[in-house]
Amino acid sequence: MKVKAFFLSFIILMLIWLLLTGTFGLAMLLTGVVSASLIALLMCRRCTIFKGMKMTPAALIYTFVYLAVFLFELIRSNLDVARRVLSPSLPINPGIVDVKTKLKSPMARMILTNSITLTPGTLTVDTEDDTLFIHWIDVSSEDREEATKKIVKRFENIISKIYD
Repeated sequence: MKVKAFFLSFIILMLIWLLLTGTFGLAMLLTGVVSASLIALLMCRRCTIFKGMKMTPAALIYTFVYLAVFLFELIRSNLDVARRVLSPSLPINPGIVDVKTKLKSPMARMILTNSITLTPGTLTVDTEDDTLFIHWIDVSSEDREEATKKIVKRFENIISKIYD
């Protein structure tokens, strides 16, 4: 069994347990530790989801930086889409663009594609190797380099510090 996968799974499961129970009583903590350990042991025998994840203090810091950047982009894109809805005169130019990613890890790519999809105005339609096909509410450039810079780079630069 992979120790890193077990450890990360255990930590995530314990955090979920603590969020769901909302208590730090000894009996609940012990139940959570036993449950999280058993689930991590059973599920992580062939677990490859954390492959490529860096286990460094810098990666932990970049995880929080990523969450802050994602939250900022989420608010910014929500305001942009709301502005377009409330002001129908604003132009929209929907379309699908293909962008490239330099991320290699499947988990890093999943985080990137989900981040793009969760921000209003963009939706990851398909992936093919290192190419992502994104539906964009207002295509400002069909050039692959420019579209990659506008959609992907803000997330990719930080995710690459955590994975790959």
